[in-house]
Amino acid sequence: MSQDQARAGGRGAPSSSVDLAGDARRSRRRRVLREVLLVVALYAGYSATRLAATGAWEPAARHAAWIVDVERWMGLDVERSWNLWLAHHGWLEVAVSYWYQSMHYLVTPTVLVVLFIRRPLVYAPARTALMSATFLALFGYFFVPTAPPRLLPGYVDTVSEASVHGWWPSVAEQAANGASSVTNQVAAMPSMHVGWALWVSLVLATVARGRLLKVLSFGYVGLTTVVVVVTANHWVLDAVAGAALVLVTWFVSFRRYGWWASRKAERAELGALTPVPDVPVEAAPPVALTHAVDAAAVRRAGGDDTAPA
Repeated sequence: MSQDQARAGGRGAPSSSVDLAGDARRSRRRRVLREVLLVVALYAGYSATRLAATGAWEPAARHAAWIVDVERWMGLDVERSWNLWLAHHGWLEVAVSYWYQSMHYLVTPTVLVVLFIRRPLVYAPARTALMSATFLALFGYFFVPTAPPRLLPGYVDTVSEASVHGWWPSVAEQAANGASSVTNQVAAMPSMHVGWALWVSLVLATVARGRLLKVLSFGYVGLTTVVVVVTANHWVLDAVAGAALVLVTWFVSFRRYGWWASRKAERAELGALTPVPDVPVEAAPPVALTHAVDAAAVRRAGGDDTAPA
């Protein structure tokens, strides 16, 4: 190769690297834009459809009464006692109301973004599970409109009472401003507060290292479940339905993406590549020494067997 060709090749290599880096950046920007548009479109469609699913009060109250009967039969009817206890603890009422109004808006998108950046192999099936569960929840709002406990006699709307300490309007303010007409008040079944919280806990348990962190990650969904029940925004069975919905979409999505099989193969490969510790092996004695020892043993045996003359 001539010097001119070598110099030309040297000048061409950096240009090729720059082109590849530029293509990678453009591809990543397109992926980010696609994912953002997908999530925004889903949430906008979810909110609009949820509003359109506003049902009449009679079937919503009837479904709520049916849930109360089932929970009483199962021994799960704790909503009223928990709610009335919270109503007598003002500072806790405010803290719990903040959790109810804000955590699903803050935590779920944050986990989704971090997952996209740090764990792309987990992101795809996890995102699909989240979107599928959110979409399927709309069928519950359409076909099983359910009144939350706070709309029934004997319960306290603690989130509305705590609104003087927050940014959200009370029920009276919503009615005065006409905001109650743009919210679905009978969309209690299933509870996607709990569903989204379980999704977050499943993600954290999947990416966490160590058994203790995996167990602690489910504290988020546990606290969220208590919050939605104690504020009288959901029945216990609403929470169960939301969690079941996410569990189904989670396992179906991860199975569809082949994630379980790839993890199993990865563990098997790591096991095959794990070095086996050397086991010390005792060195065999030299052949000549072995023969000498055998000969001596034969002579001793012969001497023992021969009687003196």
